[in-house]
Amino acid sequence: MILMDIYDTVSWWTLVIAVQVVIGSVYFLWQKKPKEIEDKLTKQKLMEWKPLPLVERTFEVEEPILIDDIGENVLNVGTTSFLCLDKVPSIVESSIKSLHKYGVGSCGPRGFYGTIDVHLELEERLAKFMQVEETCVYSYGFSTVASAISAYAKKGDIIFADEKVWFAIQKGIDAARSTVRYFKHNDMNDLERLLNEAAAKKELNPKRRAFLIAEAIYFNSGKMCPLRKLVELARRFKLRIMLDESLTIGVIGKHGRGLTEHLNVPRDEIDLIIGSLEHSFATVGGFCAGTHFIVEHQRLSGLGYCFSASQPPMLTQAAISALDIIEENPAIISELDENSKKLNKALANLKHYTFSGDELSPVKHIYLKNTELPDRLKHSHLRNITNYCLENGVAMAVAAYLRDTEVNCPEPSIRLASSRKLNDANIAQICTLLDEAYEKVGPK
Repeated sequence: MILMDIYDTVSWWTLVIAVQVVIGSVYFLWQKKPKEIEDKLTKQKLMEWKPLPLVERTFEVEEPILIDDIGENVLNVGTTSFLCLDKVPSIVESSIKSLHKYGVGSCGPRGFYGTIDVHLELEERLAKFMQVEETCVYSYGFSTVASAISAYAKKGDIIFADEKVWFAIQKGIDAARSTVRYFKHNDMNDLERLLNEAAAKKELNPKRRAFLIAEAIYFNSGKMCPLRKLVELARRFKLRIMLDESLTIGVIGKHGRGLTEHLNVPRDEIDLIIGSLEHSFATVGGFCAGTHFIVEHQRLSGLGYCFSASQPPMLTQAAISALDIIEENPAIISELDENSKKLNKALANLKHYTFSGDELSPVKHIYLKNTELPDRLKHSHLRNITNYCLENGVAMAVAAYLRDTEVNCPEPSIRLASSRKLNDANIAQICTLLDEAYEKVGPK
């Protein structure tokens, strides 16, 4: 009875189709033979393979002169070791002792096994030196200011910055993704105009944070910031001030505390002070100084602080030893200032150049008087001039810029760095050689 029900349910054509499927499957599997796998990447083919170049044509890159390649008898006015502490025996010895004690690297960021007692000591010493509540130390000077800006300014905020700020500040502004308004270099009237326009458009309001960014002495021009007027405008329009004192801490002021000390501006008028250890402290790295509330925020938000390996202990110890010398002998600051004034006065008498730089600025920029030449040709002539000077015993540096990347890229120049060990004979040699080089290898 059951068999009859099945036979009635399944029709005869269903069985025929099922048989055909079975026969076809068996035939297909029987005829299929495994093919031998061809190895395309044979050793011979690999040897014959010639990849296409990533860039179709070659570029000639001008490599800067390394300090180690400069002889002992050459006067070096290209490096920014203003106080000449990099070869002081006591600093070298303390760094070597630290190397034997801690090793070379710190093995991690500050928040992840990278904090050592010398880091805490340096931060405490810098806070006391700068007369602020707290400081935090970074391992790289460039990332200090770039990380500090993006730690506070965010998308939706507005930033007012000088058009001649150096590249690290520009990168910090890019990382912040804030609206940015650049005012003319050191022109407080133009800044006031921009602030009034922003206030009229309601871009400045209590719901939107606004920042004012400037350098105490501008790396790209050597000019000093009119800090008092800057503070006045910031307080009137309720802006937060970030001041980069990389070229002034350990350089100007009675005790070397920077522009705030030199102009007697209270520290609490500046929301965040950014400094570098790479110019007057015989080491690398940077630091941020301010109130506990402001600085502590960077320990969780500063990209260079959170994700970069901390400063090597031996270099941290070098900064502590350099700070000892500055505190014990502040007269070296006065020596540097006097030499900067003398260099400034001598450069004013150059025949074929103009120059830029405040009289107290340790950085001076030398420009060709012939302004009709294109920038690339100016750079080439300045390179020839510095090479001639090097061959005759004076090492100088042509200021390097990313011409297609930087905002308001400065005019090509030779950047001179003053130091406390310069004497009258050195200054006279520099000026004489510059004019001689122009007549020998300069533009005709």
